[in-house]
Amino acid sequence: MNPDIQRELIPRDETRHLIGALDAMKAKLLDAAQQWQLLDESGRVPASPSYTELLQHAADAQDLSHDVVQLTADFAQSPHSTKRVGSAVLAHLATAATMSSHAAPRFIETAETALSLSPSASPITRQYRENSMVIDHATARAYLRRTSESLRDASKELNAHLDFHRFFPAPSRRESPAPPPPRPSAHHR
Repeated sequence: MNPDIQRELIPRDETRHLIGALDAMKAKLLDAAQQWQLLDESGRVPASPSYTELLQHAADAQDLSHDVVQLTADFAQSPHSTKRVGSAVLAHLATAATMSSHAAPRFIETAETALSLSPSASPITRQYRENSMVIDHATARAYLRRTSESLRDASKELNAHLDFHRFFPAPSRRESPAPPPPRPSAHHR
């Protein structure tokens, strides 16, 4: 194999492991974006939105963001991040880290606004705050989806890289010499 090309290859096992990690993280983010709802079944803000539940969305989004940032940092510190495909993967991971970091603050703003909804507020004030909640919550969920899309794109880069591996033989491992035949024992002579 051409040494220049060989230097550009990320080992198959490491590539597969990273694809698995990206796909698992992508699924968690998509699940969160779909599961975390603000609106009720009729598509309206509940009369008394749960501050606790909305704050939990923020805490969980913060945990997801931490995982994305850590995955990005780990990859950035690896020798693979400087390779051609590694640079492309790192760019997608950097976008994912940025997008994920924007979700939690929007969920927190949603929760904070939920606390400010009071029955004594004027209908106009209440409508304004409800609209603000809907926008912030939807924006936070969009950040989770965009994070997932960036992870998907990083995974696509790595899958294409695995396909590229097919054109090059796997590095041959030295075969260990066959063990010598057993020596006849003394009592068989």
